[in-house]
Formats: sequence, C-alpha cells, structure tokens
Amino acid sequence: MSSQFDFYRARAEESRKEALATNLANVRERCLRAAEAWEAMAARAQRSDANRARAEAEKAAAAAMPAPVAG
Repeated sequence: MSSQFDFYRARAEESRKEALATNLANVRERCLRAAEAWEAMAARAQRSDANRARAEAEKAAAAAMPAPVAG
C-alpha cells in the first residue's frame, strides 16, 4: 500500500474517534462526514496503486517478449 492510503485511513480513523468522543451532534456529524471523505480518498489511492502496479506488470511483460522478426 502507498503512504497516501495509510495516511487517509489514519485520518478516517481519527475522525471516527473524534465523532465518538463528542457530545455535540453537529460536531459528530461533521466528523463522520470527514471520515467518509477520508475513506473515499483512501479507496481512490488504493485503486490508483492497483492500476499503477497492473500497468507496470503489463509493461514488464511486454518488455520481456521477443521483438518480432522482420522478414
């Protein structure tokens, strides 16, 4: 996983803890919305990492193939 993914997940967890710790409904709602946003960013970072890894694997596989012989 990327450090971005880890950062986003940590912020989401922090926001959820803040939501549990408060007695104010508007603060709790704000923290939960923030946690959802951080989770969405983490999901995007995870997809980006997976796409990057797939592209690198495809590129490596293409480089390993012998060049076609002209003839």
